[in-house]
Amino acid sequence: MNLFRMLQQRAADGKPLRVGLIGAGKFGSMYLAQARHTPGIHIVGIADLAPARAAASLARTGWEPARYGARSFAQAGAQGATHLTDDALAMIAAPEVEIVIDATGSPAAGIRHVLACCAQGKHIVMVNVEADALAGPLLARKAAQAGIVYSLAYGDQPALICEMVDWCRAAGFEVVAAGKGTKYLPAYHESTPDTVWPHYGFSADMVKAGDFNAQMFNSFLDGTKSAIEMAAVANATGLAPAPDGLAFPPCGVDDLPRVLRPRDEGGGLHHAGQVEVISSLERDGRPVFRDLRWGVYVTFRAGAAAGEDYVRRCFAEYGFSTDPSGRYAAMYKPYHAIGLELGISVASTGLRREPTGAPAAWLGDVVATAKRALRAGESLDGEGGHTVYGKLLPASASLALGGLPLGLAHRIKLRNPVAAHQPVRWSDVELPVADPTTAFRREMEAAFG
Repeated sequence: MNLFRMLQQRAADGKPLRVGLIGAGKFGSMYLAQARHTPGIHIVGIADLAPARAAASLARTGWEPARYGARSFAQAGAQGATHLTDDALAMIAAPEVEIVIDATGSPAAGIRHVLACCAQGKHIVMVNVEADALAGPLLARKAAQAGIVYSLAYGDQPALICEMVDWCRAAGFEVVAAGKGTKYLPAYHESTPDTVWPHYGFSADMVKAGDFNAQMFNSFLDGTKSAIEMAAVANATGLAPAPDGLAFPPCGVDDLPRVLRPRDEGGGLHHAGQVEVISSLERDGRPVFRDLRWGVYVTFRAGAAAGEDYVRRCFAEYGFSTDPSGRYAAMYKPYHAIGLELGISVASTGLRREPTGAPAAWLGDVVATAKRALRAGESLDGEGGHTVYGKLLPASASLALGGLPLGLAHRIKLRNPVAAHQPVRWSDVELPVADPTTAFRREMEAAFG
């Protein structure tokens, strides 16, 4: 509850947190819109492959041109301005920057940026959950060894879920399930960038007039983003995926304690202590009553030992929604503000040296899975594309089947055909020679597998 006070003191002392942002897309722009209003924050630099796009993002979010006209990081640091560049590694190395935000979405770039932060002693806030799902446990370990903070990004759902899980455990409850809501039907796994817009209700004119990335939007629809984010949550909280991954049960907020409890007690979970994503649609396409499409949740239970009856009575007395037994309850947050909330991670990292969630073990993995029958010789096009979607599996199961991580399923050719909805294996693809991202992933498997 003290972050704002601490930021105000930093501003008063003339010692703001000095931030460098990599990637000025939607998430980065949302953060920039809020950073200009936050005391104790100085955006020293923004690195984007197209600096003109970063300038456009700043203008769109209300920044005055004079504030981002610095010609160097040194000038930006001295004048309280912002320097725009296309060289992320140079920005990480700049002594004027102390906290780096990776908002790129590229697993390869994310790994490269974290390792550079380790070498330069810069804290890292990872909006790039794609890199975290591919190799987060090893990235976090290397960050700890380098004495820097590696943090998931507040505003993105994984960090919000981690916060709810921490609240639950610190209050003495047993976490039964945690996750998020989304719009899901089984057929969505086959969606492609060519078919995505009708599922969102977007007309051709709306798409033409807007700034929409079909492949990115499709990754949210086809289940890939849910798998990636729940892998991050599993690895940060110790909550394990079910053996067959996410089930996406239809569920509204009033039914959370009933649906998200173990099967042997009448619910839909494989086990207590599980990550799961709930759908805002019934399987016949009808909307779920009081859905949680944009939010996050945690279900928990009173202990099975002495005192359980007292806690159940407290649940009833204070209006908790519970399952019929009264033992299971839930807490939820109906929305997440994405980049508008990212400043919480920046402040927590810079002021308290505490991450807003970070991987501690390797429990969940995301395996590339065929959207349709794939032919030998085809090229995979990664997250949200035409060829594969991401499926969450226990890391042990992914290792056992030799599943190809989704984060590596970009611009590589199949050497073997793969049937629809079957996993793509390492042995099914032609891997690039001496690829550092592949090598880092293999290093993580050896360290944590």
